[in-house]
Order: sequence, then C-alpha cells, then structure tokens
Amino acid sequence: MNSYREAGYLPDFKVTYRFYTQEEGGRYSPPHQHIRWDFRYDDPAISTGHFMIWPEFVKPTGEVLPAGPVPLHGIADMYIINRDMRAFHYQHIRVGVRGYFMEGKRIAVCEVIEILGLHESP
Repeated sequence: MNSYREAGYLPDFKVTYRFYTQEEGGRYSPPHQHIRWDFRYDDPAISTGHFMIWPEFVKPTGEVLPAGPVPLHGIADMYIINRDMRAFHYQHIRVGVRGYFMEGKRIAVCEVIEILGLHESP
C-alpha cells in the first residue's frame, strides 16, 4: 500500500506511541506499517467505543516510514477513516488526550501531540 498521503488523504492528528511488550500483554510479532488497528480513548466517558482511526508511522522529521516493521515507540499520523465520525472526534481530540491502539485488546498506548487536519475540516 502507498501512504495515505500519496492516496490523497491528510492526517487528522499526530500521536506519540509505545507498543506494549509481550510481557505486558502486547503482540507476539512486530507491528507493521499500514496495519489497521482501531483506536480507543482513555476516557471513562467514551472508552466503550472502538473507532476506525488508523496510524501511519512516521520518522521524527514527518517522513512516512516504508512498508514493513515499525519501531516499538515513536510518532504516528492518525487518520479518521469513518468520515461520519469527524464531528464526534472534533469534540474529543485535543493535545494531551491519551488513547490505545486496539487489536481485540490494548496493544499500544498513545498521546495526541498535535492537531493537523481535524480542526480544519470537521
């Protein structure tokens, strides 16, 4: 798969992330670029829902990492896939908001560090 940007999409926000180790209940195999995990907020008021917000892992410079395994911690651009949910996320995504990458269970923790296209086109 090409990057989401190459496909014409702009990222909605940026996160720092850390994958859980196998000992912490994380994955057995390394994570890969363009895998499609769901996102879950770390907020009791809205933590029951999983949302189609997918990561694209990037270098600290913002350059998209190539296909293949990604670092266990770093930075990812996040894309809200379900456009009908943009207004909902517009209300909840802020710098400092914590969430999780979900694969049935939590496999990584993340924190919003920058709002990108989300507030420009809710």
